[in-house]
Amino acid sequence: MNRILIKNARIVNEGTIFEGDVLIEDKFIKEIAEKISPKSSDVQIIDAEGSFLIPGAIDDQVHFREPGLTHKGTIETESRAAVAGGITSFIEQPNTVPNAVTQELLEQKYQRAAETSYANYSFMMGGTNDNLEEVLKTNPRNVAGIKLFLGSSTGNMLVDDEQVLEKIFSSTKMLIAAHCEDEATIRTNLEKYKEEYGDDIPVKFHPLIRSAEACYISSSRAIALAKKTGARLHVFHVSTAIETDLFTNKIPLEDKMITAEVCVHHLWFSDADYEKKGALIKWNPAVKTAEDRQALWNALLDDRIDVIATDHAPHTLDEKKNPYTSSPSGGPLVQHAVVAMFEAYHQKKISVEKIVEKMAHNPARIFKIEKRGFIREGYYADLAIVNPGLPWNVKKENILYKCGWSPFEGVNFKSRITHTFVNGTLVYNNFKVKDVRCGDRLLFERE
Repeated sequence: MNRILIKNARIVNEGTIFEGDVLIEDKFIKEIAEKISPKSSDVQIIDAEGSFLIPGAIDDQVHFREPGLTHKGTIETESRAAVAGGITSFIEQPNTVPNAVTQELLEQKYQRAAETSYANYSFMMGGTNDNLEEVLKTNPRNVAGIKLFLGSSTGNMLVDDEQVLEKIFSSTKMLIAAHCEDEATIRTNLEKYKEEYGDDIPVKFHPLIRSAEACYISSSRAIALAKKTGARLHVFHVSTAIETDLFTNKIPLEDKMITAEVCVHHLWFSDADYEKKGALIKWNPAVKTAEDRQALWNALLDDRIDVIATDHAPHTLDEKKNPYTSSPSGGPLVQHAVVAMFEAYHQKKISVEKIVEKMAHNPARIFKIEKRGFIREGYYADLAIVNPGLPWNVKKENILYKCGWSPFEGVNFKSRITHTFVNGTLVYNNFKVKDVRCGDRLLFERE
């Protein structure tokens, strides 16, 4: 039996921080107490004095690029980077090649993850203009949700037929996660800039092409449709000040039918960073103004926005160097997301309790993930130890993404993940990922 005793930790859970010990037996948290003595000689003891023990982060939006785009990343490489960053569970999106828009293609991704994933995993079913029958076959017990792209995306995944959209919203009780950007607005804006610059549009215009207006038109429509049909809607990567007022903090999270996510890059960067970072911070939706960034922080802290995620989406550096119209949007983030949020804690922008709420508790609540996201006896031992006083610098040599770069390269973080446990197994220790792929398929408490 696997037994690990974590001693003297500052345990962060459900709005409190208390000093204590946690005993892990096999996959589960066996005991939480102020002091626990080892009951047998086979217990591995880890002294976490001075460090925070947090539930492993649950990243509800990643693109791990497998199948079909494995030169950018794989389930194996990116989940390995995730556990080094304290992320113990991920929900991956369907715009791989081929798109996961049939039950058979969806299940193939689960089979691949079962063989190679370091972290726990779930994969979303993709909706299109013509696959409603397949969407409705999705098992709510073992699939995170339905993903809809309401702005341009890879392959056949743009859902722009209003009747189809209404049918999907009114036909499923499953959580619908939406990428909201208005395609018509984006195309009009793009043509304007192409007339002036051709394909080599300066990347600083990206937030004007994929504008705040494009985001608001799409997200407000999706929310109106959810209210009309009673659908359970989760709006991914909110990026603008104007959108934050579409969401409420007047009701408990468990009662919300419409929830929202913000991503680390929209909390960290602003349009002032395009000059230095260029296409490395080209995301969809775009990183926008400092005012938008501040509004996102405000909405996150007052609980209009419910979740912090990454939208981890690696591309090669060569791809990123292409002219604007062929330079892909997205960037790698899972290894650095948790410590980036701890940097905000050091800057007194957010408490550690709030980080844990938004990166672990709330994703578990929103998706109704079984026995994860909290430090509770009987729950899976998905945990991370964060030393808030162990500075380090992000550089090529310590970046684990297959693409080999990070938008945080050169940043000095004050905090470091020292240990990560997945299902009770110590998978990351002393700045090394062990060659142990112990991720399990996430299950959901739904009928």
